[in-house]
Amino acid sequence: MLYLYNTLAKKKQVFKPIKDKLVGLYTCGPTVYSYAHIGNLRTYIFEDILKRVLLYQKYKIKHVMNITDVGHLTSDADTGEDKIEKAAKKLKKPAFEIAEFYTKSFFVDCKKLNILAPDIIAKATDHIEEDIELIKSLEKNNFTYQTSDGIYFDTSMLKDYGKLTGMNFKKLNETLKAGARIKLSLEKKNITDFSLWKFSPKNSKRQMEWKSPWGIGFPGWHIECSVINLKYLGKAFKGKRFYPKKAQTIDIHTGGVDHIAIHHTNEIAQAEAATGKKFVNFWLHGEFLILKDTRMGKSEGNTILIKNIEESGFSPLAFRYLILNSHYRTSLEFSQKALKNAQESLNNIYNFVLDCLIDKKKISKQRRTVLTLKKIKEEFEKSINNDLNTPRALAAFWKLIRGYYQNRNNPKKVYELALKFDKVLGLGLDKIKLVVPPKRIKELAKKREQLRKTSKWAEADKIRKIIEKSGFLLEDTKEGTIIKPKF
Repeated sequence: MLYLYNTLAKKKQVFKPIKDKLVGLYTCGPTVYSYAHIGNLRTYIFEDILKRVLLYQKYKIKHVMNITDVGHLTSDADTGEDKIEKAAKKLKKPAFEIAEFYTKSFFVDCKKLNILAPDIIAKATDHIEEDIELIKSLEKNNFTYQTSDGIYFDTSMLKDYGKLTGMNFKKLNETLKAGARIKLSLEKKNITDFSLWKFSPKNSKRQMEWKSPWGIGFPGWHIECSVINLKYLGKAFKGKRFYPKKAQTIDIHTGGVDHIAIHHTNEIAQAEAATGKKFVNFWLHGEFLILKDTRMGKSEGNTILIKNIEESGFSPLAFRYLILNSHYRTSLEFSQKALKNAQESLNNIYNFVLDCLIDKKKISKQRRTVLTLKKIKEEFEKSINNDLNTPRALAAFWKLIRGYYQNRNNPKKVYELALKFDKVLGLGLDKIKLVVPPKRIKELAKKREQLRKTSKWAEADKIRKIIEKSGFLLEDTKEGTIIKPKF
């Protein structure tokens, strides 16, 4: 059984999809006004592990991700500039061009991190008509009111507003007010009320704005996720039309912990007020990546990008390995030292896979098997099924590696099990291949061996360095020198 920590229930629960073996999965996508930093990408790696575990369990998955290319303002109080419009002004480029550029950049980084692509990628700007339909439904149900700058959701009208946080309406309002994360405007009835539709500023024209029954403007940030969920997973839309009675509950919704109190709470409010049905069964949230006790974020001005990691000589998959060493619900401090250790561990894993491939060819007789592959497999699966415990899963993987080097038994079976584990870990082990070194490298290795036999160690070491610069490593064994590709 797969146990997942459900933020809504505040405990681990056995996961069961609504429909047998078919899982509806929604992951909150990026706001594409800038590059995604590694703090953002930690969340997407956690979500990728979740997806891979579900696939490992033989579930079929319908995975939907939104792209926020309009409506996300610089303040959680529904004030300030639209982040995309602000970036467009700064760079003096069209807003749609900015959004498209950073969307492509995001998916390039995802590919480098071996993150599986969603089945459906839905842009906010492609769903304006559906947004309006949902807002009209909320208006009909008396959940809205109008101010001078837009249409707002009245959170006091929903009896269980804030349930995702574990707080009731009154307590959540007090907490947000005390934390000064949101300021109460003169026209808002409650501090937790949020915009559904924002009017375009008077005497100025936005690049991104649309006509609506309430005036020219643009959707609030939260409405897009409710709409995209209800359209592609909740089956409440037919074309652009909204049919609340047909809405279905969604299996899993994920995101970062910073979305719990506001964004995801407001998603639930909109969807359940419009349909009268439970929005999502399981809510999963990933913790922050931190730098010296400070969360990493664009607003904090301390972001690190995947390209920065590559420029420092590290593989993006070394960062993925680093993330796997910490449970997704635990904050993780990033450092160059930790990344360096992760790169070394990853290289050791790659060399282990190469050794399995080499041994498959040269070992004909199998000695008595000491490795209990079945037991290691059970340990691995128990770990991933216990709320995606990747640190323990990695420990089981290293047990497989250490045991193999102690005995050199069953290279074929060990290799197959390593690839099976990697279906979850996503470290790209299936791409590791035996590479036939070119004739020049073989000749240099042979020359080095002759120099070693005559104790000309300095000259032999010079040749080793030449070989390493050419992208190969030498491993001296009792059977002779093995030439391996350098990672």
